[in-house]
Amino acid sequence: MFSKILIANRGEVALRIIRACKELGIKTVAVYSQADAHSIHVRFADEAICIGGAQSQSSYLNIPSIISAAEITDVEAIHPGYGFLAEDAHFAEICASCNIKFIGPTPDNIRLMGDKMTAKETVRKAGLPVITGSRAVVKTKEEALRTAKEIKYPVIIKAAAGGGGKGMRVCHNDVRLISALLTAQSEAEAAFGNPDVYIEKYVDKPRHVEFQILGDESGHILHLGERDCTIQRRHQKLIEESPSPALDSKLRKRMGELAVKGAKSVGYVNAGTIEFLLDENNNFYFMEMNTRIQVEHPVTEMVTGIDLIKEQLRIASGQRLSYKQEDIVHKGASIECRIYAEDPENDFRPSPGRIATYHIPGGPGVRFDTHIYSGCEISPYYDSMIGKLITYGNSRLEAIKVMQRSLDELIIEPIKTTIGFHKRVLNDPAFLRGIFSTDFVEKLFEKRE
Repeated sequence: MFSKILIANRGEVALRIIRACKELGIKTVAVYSQADAHSIHVRFADEAICIGGAQSQSSYLNIPSIISAAEITDVEAIHPGYGFLAEDAHFAEICASCNIKFIGPTPDNIRLMGDKMTAKETVRKAGLPVITGSRAVVKTKEEALRTAKEIKYPVIIKAAAGGGGKGMRVCHNDVRLISALLTAQSEAEAAFGNPDVYIEKYVDKPRHVEFQILGDESGHILHLGERDCTIQRRHQKLIEESPSPALDSKLRKRMGELAVKGAKSVGYVNAGTIEFLLDENNNFYFMEMNTRIQVEHPVTEMVTGIDLIKEQLRIASGQRLSYKQEDIVHKGASIECRIYAEDPENDFRPSPGRIATYHIPGGPGVRFDTHIYSGCEISPYYDSMIGKLITYGNSRLEAIKVMQRSLDELIIEPIKTTIGFHKRVLNDPAFLRGIFSTDFVEKLFEKRE
């Protein structure tokens, strides 16, 4: 096992990694921007180094500064968390060239599965179902129109090099397609440095279901079950749960087996997710692979009892997975609500500022992963997620009940947050029945209007 690692991230995920390292006896080095000098991850790490200014490009995306910090502190490995450099193959290669272990998949894994077109073709050859669409990057309006004519509307434009809703547009006719193509290309270039997009058939009213993958360096790969990530806004996940209320045991087994098969087709190492779209007729299609630990990993930890960050560390240090697929046992249900410093009543506009009043929920089955504290300043420079509230119950209904009372207990003031929004979702009859699709949030706001 490593004796010291550097955490190339900030906020709650940096603190999450620090906690796992402390329990494994690993010393940690935190890096931070000038804006994060008083962040809690800086306080709880064994060492901390400022790597630049408030802007991400000057700090958390500044590869030379991060590598310099790693060399100065003589660490053996770097954990990238999620976001920032977590899916940057070039960064993973630089780590290797400096004899520093990258705690994550190989550069080849990241590069291959990070290109959506290549990923789709790779898993298609491995036998996974994929959505009909362009087999190459679409660059011109003529190519876009030709593709749409072949697969028929509605279609969706997607960025080839990214995710998170950036560079994505749904189109129902030629006029919309032409205007959306230019917009998606521009957005993709701004977000990922790559304007390439592709087009595929739009699946109406789908569910988003992902399978957690772990693979060691000896080629042993398994899955830890699924998470339902259907509750989204503009393709950004808001609520996740495990198990998915949409899957029965037969469908779960089939999807899990194919998820592992897809990961094996690229020799995947460490933690990742194979993501599927599930239609109203229980047909499912490979969507993408995320080559990193996910924001929503805690719900899997709650139902399996397996610490995914510790597993990442063990795998990266060369250890083999200590269990087989049949050893993975799922018990109960878990739900996660992402708490954002945003105003849902004002188009989810970010709400930075100082937290004056702060109270977190407690009791059985409650976990709150966060980096905030009373008196801390929520910066305008980074993602507005300030915490993740996770609950557990013996059943889905019990997990929901625990979440409902936990949301009532959670106080973060005076900034605006999404706590009230989550209460609305968890009290909605469709959500309680487990019958919803990715347009749930839009319909929720339409109901109110």
